[in-house]
Amino acid sequence: MARTRVVSRIAHETCQSAPRLELGAHWWDRLEDDFAYQDEAFDLRFRDRVLVGATSLMDKGIRTFAAGAVGALAVPVGFHPMELRHLEADAAHYHDLADAGVAEHFLCAPSRHVAVRGRPAMVPLFKPRDGVVEDLEFESPFVPSLPRLRDAWKRHGGNRVATARLWRHDGPARPTIVAIHGFGAEQSWINEWMLALPRLYQLGCDVMLMTLPFHGPRRTMLSPFSGHGFFAGGLSWINEAFAQGVHDFRVFAHHLRRDRGVPKIGVTGISLGGCTTALCASAADDIDFAVPNVPVTSLADLLLEWRPLSVAVRGLMTATGMELRDLRHILAPSSPLTWQPKVPHERRMIIGGVGDRVTPPKHSRLLWEHWDRCRLHWFPGGHVLHLDKGEYLIEMGRFLRDADFLPERRAR
Repeated sequence: MARTRVVSRIAHETCQSAPRLELGAHWWDRLEDDFAYQDEAFDLRFRDRVLVGATSLMDKGIRTFAAGAVGALAVPVGFHPMELRHLEADAAHYHDLADAGVAEHFLCAPSRHVAVRGRPAMVPLFKPRDGVVEDLEFESPFVPSLPRLRDAWKRHGGNRVATARLWRHDGPARPTIVAIHGFGAEQSWINEWMLALPRLYQLGCDVMLMTLPFHGPRRTMLSPFSGHGFFAGGLSWINEAFAQGVHDFRVFAHHLRRDRGVPKIGVTGISLGGCTTALCASAADDIDFAVPNVPVTSLADLLLEWRPLSVAVRGLMTATGMELRDLRHILAPSSPLTWQPKVPHERRMIIGGVGDRVTPPKHSRLLWEHWDRCRLHWFPGGHVLHLDKGEYLIEMGRFLRDADFLPERRAR
């Protein structure tokens, strides 16, 4: 397999003879100031141009709606004058973490003595004939790295209980794929479709869907929508929410290995979950593969594309005297571009959508460059409609076989 293998019928300019994008350390200073407004170049067939155009329009509508909701309901909570007074001191804390470049200083290893409880799932939509469905939970011992936020974090009682749903085959424990949902989309039925969980189960693996902080049953009190609390506490809060997502994944992974005898664990996630997946690959050295799907890589740049939220972001920058590089720098701890991956090169794969206008394909390309041009698949769809999903699921199956992750076929 070629080291820069790209598997799709869509040709991308950086897959040819273009020079590598070398960002390295302090990427927040080296990334172009107009990155948020750049387009990716693809060589598309007529059919794919039509599909990309249609899905792009849908994504723009979704993006505008989401940007309006976050801007109206989250920004006033986390970016009021009292919160902004703390920003300078908070920035120094996160700058130091990012500058050090040691993921373990921010994405800290969790305690190995966390009790995880399980019970039969209530009315699962996907219920396999050859297995069972369980709901798992534990009291998350996560503590924010920023001391100022620790008391406030404890007050969110619902968020302290980490949850996941596990589909497991009868018999001995099997390799398990942990899936991480996107922003505001924690429901298992959505992810059975978006992340093709039944298809992954049919590969012979067990499958777990983990709930991100401040989503679903972890929502904050009076939260107007799922995921609101992830962004409603300000820039520092966003960093710590990502850190808790990685922390809680590692607790579940340790439980699967220690208490259930799972031999191998891999992780995949979409959008916000794709970013969390890439962060997990930088924090845990016992992950057998990582597949981010349409991931966010620079949240600061993404917010500048999300109109009308971009107006509030620019207002924040003006009010605080921050430049774009400063905004990237404070959010750098929650970007996978800041940390080196611990998952080996041949066990990394990225899935990107050519028509994605929620997390545009340039974010997947940035991570691909940072991950030394690992395996990559482009599909001609958007953020929600993953057209030709069958193709990338076939390729993902090949990837898992190449990584020796799939269990041996059992005789029927």
